[in-house]
Amino acid sequence: MPDHPLDRLDWQRRASSIGAYRELYGYDHPTEPIGPEPTAGAPDKRAAWYEAFAALGPVDGPDVRALPDGSLLHMRDTYPIETAWAPKWVGDELRQVRGGAEEAHLAAIRADAEAAAAKHRGRADLAADHQVLAASYRAMHDAYREREKVFAATMEDRREWERATEQQRRLAVAADAELCRRHPDQRFEPLRSAEPESATDAQRAELILTPGEQIPEISQWVKDLAAERSTFADRLAERQSLTIPAEDPDYSDLGEAFPAWPGPDKDAILQPPKPQIRPAARLLERAVERDTGMEAGN
Repeated sequence: MPDHPLDRLDWQRRASSIGAYRELYGYDHPTEPIGPEPTAGAPDKRAAWYEAFAALGPVDGPDVRALPDGSLLHMRDTYPIETAWAPKWVGDELRQVRGGAEEAHLAAIRADAEAAAAKHRGRADLAADHQVLAASYRAMHDAYREREKVFAATMEDRREWERATEQQRRLAVAADAELCRRHPDQRFEPLRSAEPESATDAQRAELILTPGEQIPEISQWVKDLAAERSTFADRLAERQSLTIPAEDPDYSDLGEAFPAWPGPDKDAILQPPKPQIRPAARLLERAVERDTGMEAGN
């Protein structure tokens, strides 16, 4: 913490933005202050992340303070371009179908057990009903797992996109923060992500399966997710193959055009010590009495 009072106030203001984001959204990574940029589906969390990112400053992020306004505006304009080819965020849908598969699996086990119990009691009709219900639950389990494969693959593509574009997105955010700092009286349009819209409530409702009913085909929007994986793989491979050409054509290239973001290399974030809870006086007395009794027994 700085010694000068004014510098200390500025440090406290910036630290409060970072600490507020970590506490509000439960982010407790030991070395990363704020972690990756949130998805477009969480605007409040995204705004808090931007504030914390600006508070980090060039020590933890890219230093763009020496760049002219034109370069900053160009960097800022790359943000919608980088976010436009992001795979759709389907983390909530993945959690939904995984939970549904687990519930269907447990329900099938329970229905099998009830069928065996009914058969043991001589209730063949009731046992048959439970067996039909168990078969329905097993079909639901398989259908949920089929949908889970699509969502899990899409989320893996999403992680690949985040790693591939992290440096460019951070540069865009840093350029936006620097422009706002240089020109406080000028109004800039907020950065807006061009990511695909999240699934609607109606689409999520299509993922709910009911026992005893016919399993519907996979929804078209889920099939589209699977088909888009090929397009994303081609775009990612093309991006990773781009290199910076040397001025002299006889020399080799200067490296990757879009290198992966290395991330800050820092020690673990200091955490305040846990408060020491002293036992009540009565507990201390009972501990002394127990120790005294044990010594007398020995």
